[in-house]
Amino acid sequence: MFKALVVNKDEDGKTSAAVEEMTLDQLPQAEVTVAVEYSTVNYKDGLCIGPGGGLVRNYPHVPGIDFAGTVEASDDDRYKPGDKVVLTGWRVGEAHWGGYSQKARVRADWLVPLPAGLDTRQAMAVGTAGFTAMLSVMALEDHGIKAGPVLVTGAAGGVGSVATAILAHLGYKVAAVTGRPETEGYLRDLGASQIVAREELNETVKRPLEGETWGGCVDAVGGAMLARVLGQMEYGASVAAVGLAGGAGLPATVIPFLLRGVNLLGIDSVMQPYDNRLRAWERIATDLPMEKLEAMVRPATLADLPKLGADILKGQVQGRVVVDVNAG
Repeated sequence: MFKALVVNKDEDGKTSAAVEEMTLDQLPQAEVTVAVEYSTVNYKDGLCIGPGGGLVRNYPHVPGIDFAGTVEASDDDRYKPGDKVVLTGWRVGEAHWGGYSQKARVRADWLVPLPAGLDTRQAMAVGTAGFTAMLSVMALEDHGIKAGPVLVTGAAGGVGSVATAILAHLGYKVAAVTGRPETEGYLRDLGASQIVAREELNETVKRPLEGETWGGCVDAVGGAMLARVLGQMEYGASVAAVGLAGGAGLPATVIPFLLRGVNLLGIDSVMQPYDNRLRAWERIATDLPMEKLEAMVRPATLADLPKLGADILKGQVQGRVVVDVNAG
């Protein structure tokens, strides 16, 4: 027997989440069984736990789009019992049972060996948010980061926090955008050299181009803020788009792309090819300062997840939540 957070739906369509006892034969069929040690909390997790079930299609369901742990059994030669592994993406926790469980069974193709220099707890302090942040930094580097500060929107959130820490560690000046003044100290501790109030960027303007201000941008907000930022990028600079907290619409013009050669780079963390996943995790192990990572961490247990799922949907979760699935 083992414990898992299970989401059920009743006849009226109402969902509820609670920690339940399960057996191994209840797990879905796949090649690798993992003893999960840690998971984390992302916006998608909040959707899957919360009212209506969000992205979930079949019930009962075990959410958790990330996990790290130790292989217990494997029918695939790439993994053997005792191997440390990490999983993010592939719609695990949405279409397939996920990491809010002490045991998980998944396809071998979805796993990545835990890189040297990281333990399973640190890997989940990174999670999908940190993995996405690293993919964003890599994309900006591949296209050339310019001279100005690198803007990070939604900087106090999971992606923004890790992106700020990585960019500062790599020597870039980071301008962190936040709508919560109380997070300024937290962001400066992560390495931000400039704090930008959300109100300064939250409205569209009639001018398609403004002064060339930013040498790159990691944008977790989208919407009107992204449109505004595009018009403030330096010539040839790039924006890595990773989220839509401010809306899925983009009230922009093509002028920044045509007259300044600005690049808008879409970052998908769910279906990334294996080689790029490995590259990103290896970069995380070397380029994310672990002491800064620890400053972002808030510990949690399986029993805490229903409330944390609701909190993250309200934008009330700062930094990274690490869920010890064996605690409590």
